[in-house]
Amino acid sequence: MAEEKHHHLFHHKKQEEEKPIEAVTYSESTYGSDNLGGGYGETTEVYGTAASVDNFDYEKEEKKHKHREHLGEAGMAAAGIYALHEKHKEKKDPEHAHKHKIEEEIAAVAAVGAGGYAFHEKHEKKEAKELDEESHGKKHHHLF
Repeated sequence: MAEEKHHHLFHHKKQEEEKPIEAVTYSESTYGSDNLGGGYGETTEVYGTAASVDNFDYEKEEKKHKHREHLGEAGMAAAGIYALHEKHKEKKDPEHAHKHKIEEEIAAVAAVGAGGYAFHEKHEKKEAKELDEESHGKKHHHLF
């Protein structure tokens, strides 16, 4: 097997397989009354070129994902603390113990979701950092 295939979560495409974007074309068909015979007219505009795609700010993208990762971590901590608070209330308030148990479980699920979001953003940050290094000509040397 000359080339190993790596299976990634969500089946991300490799950089070599992606086609470069040259330009985005927007086309609109309209029915105009200003034409003497009436009928449809078409306008076509071009938004962006390959040069605008090359000027992408990877450092800004990395910073954005880092910020979102920290928000996910904060959400995970807050939901975890709320789950512990509800667990405490469950013991202190036996009349409404079932309500507190349900709220505790909901908070635990929210904490797991926030943790998953933080993990996802960490992966996106890593990807943006690798793209930034590739755009500046730095090469990765995999030793293992």
